[in-house]
Amino acid sequence: MDAKEINRIAWNNEVEKRNYWTIPVNHEEIEDARKKEIKIHLTPMKYMPTSFLEGTGDKALLLGGGGGQQGPLLAAHGKEVTVVDISERQLENDQIVCEREGLEITTVNADMCSLDFIEDGSFDFVMIPQSINFISELDKLYSEVDRVLKKDGVLIISFANPALYIFDVKKLERGKLKIKYTLPFNSEVSLSRKEIERKLDTMEYSHTLDEIIGGLLKRNFTVSDFYTDGSDTEPIDSYLVDCYIAMKLIKR
Repeated sequence: MDAKEINRIAWNNEVEKRNYWTIPVNHEEIEDARKKEIKIHLTPMKYMPTSFLEGTGDKALLLGGGGGQQGPLLAAHGKEVTVVDISERQLENDQIVCEREGLEITTVNADMCSLDFIEDGSFDFVMIPQSINFISELDKLYSEVDRVLKKDGVLIISFANPALYIFDVKKLERGKLKIKYTLPFNSEVSLSRKEIERKLDTMEYSHTLDEIIGGLLKRNFTVSDFYTDGSDTEPIDSYLVDCYIAMKLIKR
């Protein structure tokens, strides 16, 4: 079984486990978005500043953004939304919210690194909420984003600080911080064959800041705004403030 298939199954299972990123927004949140008081989480604790949506145009593409959260909120806010996600269950959450709230949204069950079904320059705005850490082909993703996004279009992206990946996850779950892995973390390399064979959760990739940020700057994206957030998890937040990073960029 390849890494993408493992992640497809894992995220379907995360819906059953009620992972934070799989819990659909409620009616009150949709109503707030309709009144232009939109509150979107790109990171665990802080809401995305509303200024991030300025100049984003009407046609929005969410990559790895299923879960009944950002997509329906953007639709309620007046965007024409397409969501691409590898998890069928995450896309079902989007449809459930939209049916409940009388919203329209397009969902596509596909790998966000392979967008052949989308024409060049089709979107005003691309959002990648907290999903690049589950793909190995970051340059391929950026190439596709660059292709489908219009000139002067907006990219909003959030990701985990690579430093989070140095810790032993099992000990962290017990409230202990122990450094175990070298960076960049790559589940296919950093884990033993036995760990991969019995893997029940996601395959992950920390990437480097040069890959994440430098990779976009080399494609002529410019950073318009950014913010950081904590993890809402002890004991990490006692040692690392900037656990998650969100950026708004413009394609030049």
